Order: sequence, then structure tokens, then C-alpha cells
Amino acid sequence: MSEHLSNVVYLFIAAATLTIACWKALALRRDPTPTLALTTSMFLCASMVYAMASPEGYRNVGEMTGQPSFATLPVYLGILICFSLVHIITLLWDPRLRQRASSLRRTVSAWSAVYIAAAALMVLFFTLADLAGPADPLRFNTAFSEDPMVLLFLTVFLATLSSGTLNTFRQCRQLRLDDPQLQHSLRAFGIAMLGVFGYVVCGAPAIVLSAFGNHTLDTVGVFGSTCGVVGTIIMCYGLSGGAIGAWLRERRDFKALQPLWELVVAGVDQNLAFSADSSRNHRLAANVTFNLHRRVIEILDGIRALRPWVSPGSAEAVYRLHQERLAAQPGAAVPMAEQELQAAATAAALRQAANRLQRFKHERGLGDHQGPLQPPDGPLTPLPGENTPAADERDRLLSAAKALAHPLVAAALREFEEERHDEPTSTPLSRTASSIAPQPAVDSTVGRRDSTLDHLTDRAG
Repeated sequence: MSEHLSNVVYLFIAAATLTIACWKALALRRDPTPTLALTTSMFLCASMVYAMASPEGYRNVGEMTGQPSFATLPVYLGILICFSLVHIITLLWDPRLRQRASSLRRTVSAWSAVYIAAAALMVLFFTLADLAGPADPLRFNTAFSEDPMVLLFLTVFLATLSSGTLNTFRQCRQLRLDDPQLQHSLRAFGIAMLGVFGYVVCGAPAIVLSAFGNHTLDTVGVFGSTCGVVGTIIMCYGLSGGAIGAWLRERRDFKALQPLWELVVAGVDQNLAFSADSSRNHRLAANVTFNLHRRVIEILDGIRALRPWVSPGSAEAVYRLHQERLAAQPGAAVPMAEQELQAAATAAALRQAANRLQRFKHERGLGDHQGPLQPPDGPLTPLPGENTPAADERDRLLSAAKALAHPLVAAALREFEEERHDEPTSTPLSRTASSIAPQPAVDSTVGRRDSTLDHLTDRAG
């Protein structure tokens, strides 16, 4: 790797790791855990290492200290610190060690002592070495390996790095975690450790030969830094890839819930919103988790406010039209999954309730009135899936939001409105939960339902 390319790659990685470190620091403020603290420290250390390891940074450190090769010491110590932190993180993730706190403390303490001792020896040998003369940022290992102290310095560094990376690789291969995101990170760690060990595989032979005055493999030693770069990139992905994926999913879910939020919050009572900018997406970069949780809570509050206006007829129509579609196309129509059908029934019930509320406001000249209104008398009509566990509410609301524009929901609402206009009185709210289920066709509405079904079949096809 040439010096110019090394500058570009190293400084890019320095900027990327610093960005991830800042992101992890924000997460650490919200959730101060040991693994997050170690992860943040590792990324901060990696950003400084790559900034100093770049040829430009290496020479600047040399000029400031008056010793051209001085940057080698903090760079190699930083590399050791980074991979020791990754090793300790994998130990803290080990469920077998976590079950025995004393065993976990002993294991972490023992490895920490090994890394501290190695760092102390490296400082000692580097201080005693004769590093006079110009420095080549990419060829320190082979340029000064004839000095016994430098050779001891490199031996301790490579031996400790080999031990740490290989033990971390073995740990990653053995662990089986319940959290799929952490398991994915472990697999990435294992691959990263092999990449970093490639630095040792390339560097050690070049150092041994150069110590005897043979510089045939110097270029191979320089190539070892490329293995280290690849391993670092994979390690960064392992520690942040899953979190980035979760962050992207949360942004996607936040935006997917927007139509449901507009229906049951903005369209019902904007006082239910946490703040005036609840409907905007401009603050999603750093607060996406908080905003998503807030959105779910606001929607649930809006549904609760809309509940008195819910009638069972629209949900009934969803189930009924679905059954009629299956009966009209035996063997050809694919039945909807239970969760999807329940989401469509919920969406229809909420859209019908919102329409009923808007008609009530219009009839009484309330216009854009905000705040609670006197709901209709009578018992509340249950909504499909309203007993969903709290942990599954996000998925239920996402399914309902997606179903708002489903052709089955539109057809059910049309049929319900036609039936409502044909009846001498509006459908009472005293219908029970058992009524929200597939019902047999009624003769007086067969013709109307058939036309609706034809329309729905055309849309679904």
C-alpha cells in the first residue's frame, strides 16, 4: 500500500471510527453498561490509532516529539488496547461466565493483567531501543528489527496480538447467544480476528529475515497492514452493523406508522401528540428510538380516544368479504394470514370510527375542535387484537397502518356505509365482541355485497 493510499484509507477509518464512537457515547448516556463503555473506548482508541498510523500523522508526531519513529509506540499500544477491549467484550457476553460472577471477574482480571504486562514490556523495550535515523511509517518493523530491543518490542507485540486475536476467535466460535444481533456480531468478530492475525502471519517472517539482514520479504510485511485494515473494518461492522440495521428499521417503522398517526392522532385530537413537531421526521437522526416509542404511545392514546366511536359493522364486513371472496374463487383465492386479516379489520374499524367522529363534529359545527368530546352512550365495541401484549404492539400497529389502504378495507367501508344509509336507524354500539367475526350472508344485502365483492376481486386480482 503506497503512502498516499495509506493516508486516504487510514484517515477515512479514523473518521469512521470516531463517528461510531460518538454514536456509541450517546447510547452510553442512555444505557450506561460495561460493554457499551468498552465499545465506546475501543472506537475512540481506534480513531486515534489510525490517525497517528497514517504516514501524515506518523511524521507529524515525530516532528512534535523530535524522534521520527516515536509514533510507533502509541500506535502499537493502541492496537493492543483495541483488541484487548474486543476480547474482554466477548468474555462479558459469555453466558457461561456471567452465571458465575467470580469466574467472570477472575477471567477478565487475568487477561487484563496479561495485556497490561505486555504494554509495560513494550514501553520498556521501546525506550531502550536505538531509533536514530529517518523513519519510514510503513516499514518500521523491518527497518529497525536488527536492534535487539526493537526485536523484543515487536516480539512482545506480535505474541500478545496473536494470543488475543486467536483466543477471541475461539471464544466467538464457541459462544451461542440468544440475541441474534449479538450472535451476528460474534461471527463478524471471529472473521475480523482472523484478518488481524493475517498481520502477524505477514509481519513475523519479514521481521525475522530482516533481523538477519535479509529484506526480501519487506513488501510482504507492509502488506500485513492491509490485513489489519480489513480486520478492523469487519470488526467495526460487527460492533455497529447490527445497531445500524436496527436504527434503519426503526426509521422505516416510524415513517410506516405515519398514516395511522394521522388518522387516530392528528385526525382525532392533536393534544394527544407529545409536541407540535410530532408529525415531522427531522429529528430522527439521533432520537429515532425515543421518537418511535413516543409515536407508538401517541397512536395507542389516539385509539383509546377513538374507541367510543367504533362500531362493529366495518370489522364484520372485512371478515365477511374475505370469506365470500374465498367462496367465490375456490382453490384460486389465497386466504389472508390471520394477523393480516386482523390488521385489516382493525384498520377498517378505526377508519369508520374516525369518519363517524368527523361527521359528529360537522353536524354540530365543531369544525377543527381539539380536545375530548362527549362520546356516544353505550358499551365500548372491542377492537380486533386489542389484547395484544405490549411487546407486540409495535408490530400490530405497523400491520394496521399497512392495511389502511388495503382494497378489502375500502370495500368493507363502502358496504358498511351503504348498509348504514339503508337502515332506518344507525347501528347501535351495543354489539358484542363476538359479533366481530365472519358472519353468513343476509338475503336482503346479497346483491349489494355481490357488487362489492366483484370490485374487491378485481382489485385483489
